[in-house]
Amino acid sequence: MNQAIRHVGIVTGRVLNQLRRDHRLIAIALGFPMVIIYFIKVLFDALASPMFNITQYVVPYGAFVVHFLTFMLTGIVLVRERRVGTMARTFVSGYNPFEIVLGYLLAYTVLVTVQGLLILAELNWLFELEYSLSRLASIYLVYWLLSVISMVLGILLSSIARTEGQVVVMLPVIIISVIISGIILPVEELPKWTQVLSYGTPLFYANEVIQELISDGGLLDKWQYLTGLPVYGLIVAVMAMFSLREGD
Repeated sequence: MNQAIRHVGIVTGRVLNQLRRDHRLIAIALGFPMVIIYFIKVLFDALASPMFNITQYVVPYGAFVVHFLTFMLTGIVLVRERRVGTMARTFVSGYNPFEIVLGYLLAYTVLVTVQGLLILAELNWLFELEYSLSRLASIYLVYWLLSVISMVLGILLSSIARTEGQVVVMLPVIIISVIISGIILPVEELPKWTQVLSYGTPLFYANEVIQELISDGGLLDKWQYLTGLPVYGLIVAVMAMFSLREGD
């Protein structure tokens, strides 16, 4: 047990040092979301209408930005790690998949924690959401859970993809997940078979909770969907641990 904790700490420290030196990745992870949110503001300003409730969409779209960027960046970075041999050296040094996955998660959680705060802060500023601090904290919790799940999905993807380009090929899957998650249209208005598929994307669970929060509800009012997020993440984490391998 002590050795496992030590190994996780070593992996976490190594990845944090890599992140600290990778200024490009940090700029993309923290700066690119700000640009996307700004252009969402531009789009919604163009669509402004008394009949159009902007707040119904902006917070869920923020969740999509969190999910999309975290998933893609994590997948690309870990494919690169395996391609240059870092993953193989970690395995050879006696680390098991559980220690590696947990170490990477802890390290990247630092980055996505800041990312989620910046995204929510910009949404609150640009769209003048005027939510209470407790409601903003609840929304941030959903963002944070979604970002952690997105990291785990990225780790799982990295064990399947052999190049960074193959990670980008997954972009259509992300787009489909947005369509069936209820962010654009209510799930009930979609065909029955897509309603079943919606349970396979974390955006569905996050959107259900977010819609409740922006409708003056509370986290526990949608407790089954809120609970679904960590359960979903745990299942994917187990899959990622079993599928993680040394190299190509």
